[in-house]
Amino acid sequence: MTSTTTYIAFLRAVNVGGRTVRMERLRALFTELGLDRVGSYIQSGNVFFAADDLDGEGRAALTARIEQHLADSLGYPVPVLLRTVDEVEAVLAAEPFAGVEVTPDVRLTVNFLSEPLPADFPVPYTSPKGDYEVIGADAGTAYVVVHLKDGKWVTSGSLFGKSYGGTATSRFLHTTVKILAAARKA
Repeated sequence: MTSTTTYIAFLRAVNVGGRTVRMERLRALFTELGLDRVGSYIQSGNVFFAADDLDGEGRAALTARIEQHLADSLGYPVPVLLRTVDEVEAVLAAEPFAGVEVTPDVRLTVNFLSEPLPADFPVPYTSPKGDYEVIGADAGTAYVVVHLKDGKWVTSGSLFGKSYGGTATSRFLHTTVKILAAARKA
């Protein structure tokens, strides 16, 4: 018996910096890879799909195959952070932002990581400017509280320092909840 798993592909740097792609096109590109029940949520590169036991393909190989197809089709690299619905559900169930006071100048972000933060990265961590705090992390996710300045997100550069060699992509906590709900319906 074959089991089917629903995955969420969090794409980095889609529809920013002049790299625009319509979600219809992204869904078609994932479908071209033979993935089933492909859907998307909003224009920021959140694609979900079903796969049968990865057809014997490991997650790293599937991620590489998706990244290569996107690069070949779109003409630029698109890093992919692949998670199962169950993994995203577990992140949210852990309530990583419990106790954080949300104000109009605070944003809660879930940062999906391609590799763990460096062992020497201190968690919790507050940036020198006080514009963000990394309040927790696990092997695949970092939890960041962003403090807006004059209503704007002014954080730039790598949130995790120069020693972090991986890829990360951020989603607001409330958006992550909605992505998960959409993927569950797929």
